[in-house]
Amino acid sequence: MTRSKSPARRHAHRGDRGATSAGDGRRPAPEPSDSGLLGPVEIRAIAEALGIRPTKVLGQNFVHDAGTVRRIVRAGGVQTGDEVVEVGPGLGSLTLALLESGARVRAVEIDPTLARALPETVAARMPEAMDRLHVVLSDALEIAEVDDLGAHWPPPTRLVANLPYNVAVPVLLTMLERLPSLTDVLVMVQAEVADRLAAGPGSRTYGVPSVKAAWYGTAERVGTIGRSVFWPAPNVDSALVRLVRREEPLGGEDLRLATFEVVDVAFGQRRKTLRAALRTWAGSAPVAEDLLHAAGIDPSARGETLGVEEFVRLGSALLVRRAGTRPPEAADA
Repeated sequence: MTRSKSPARRHAHRGDRGATSAGDGRRPAPEPSDSGLLGPVEIRAIAEALGIRPTKVLGQNFVHDAGTVRRIVRAGGVQTGDEVVEVGPGLGSLTLALLESGARVRAVEIDPTLARALPETVAARMPEAMDRLHVVLSDALEIAEVDDLGAHWPPPTRLVANLPYNVAVPVLLTMLERLPSLTDVLVMVQAEVADRLAAGPGSRTYGVPSVKAAWYGTAERVGTIGRSVFWPAPNVDSALVRLVRREEPLGGEDLRLATFEVVDVAFGQRRKTLRAALRTWAGSAPVAEDLLHAAGIDPSARGETLGVEEFVRLGSALLVRRAGTRPPEAADA
């Protein structure tokens, strides 16, 4: 690989085509970035060199603002020596900012063209960081364990990513499930999704993502990102969500699966009492009521009012009913 052939370097100054004088009433074309990070000029030039147009199918919206990616890195608490996994690096804007911080980055990219181009971009703009980048060509939803990330480095402890809107929640939950070494997460998602992930019981946005995220840790919305920093600009605002994993899990895998099953059913019919919402799934209203009583939950309550600890009790009661054994011990939340 020679730097002269890199799309990031070969087309670094194409953005000055069509530049206009200050007096003609039009905005001058942006200048190329000299920070090592990617700006509007570089983003469009790399995309043009690769023959890429962002697609809605993959939820691609590329960040072209250096200040924004540095803000994400700061919000994620990323420091020199950190082991980071990034999902959906795209053209490399956030990847470069993570490498700039001194972290080591495993970048999981589903698009073969983007996966091949990312090392070239880093080599052209931040060559000293090449030994701290490992690109994984894979669908993040198919990552089963840390070994699937390749690179014989210590397990990643941080997930930092600009997640595609269309798969943000499944990707986040999959990473938390399959990479137990992750202790801190900072993701950029659609603002509405951020609200759902960080919502507490009783709020309008509280639902399945809220409870499932709470199984793993405490989530909070830590910032809003405007539309103008993306190419193409999305139709909605974005937000940053930080999740800190619990020091002790709420239970084992069987209890997690049972809890998530109950959560899905309980929110499948919002605004219904749990007795009514669980009736068909449980087999009858009396069975649903017995299960709720066993978990110490009022059958007339609604799923939107229950916290994750109560859903865990309900999952534990479900395991008892199915196995006829004592419930697995659940850690204190």
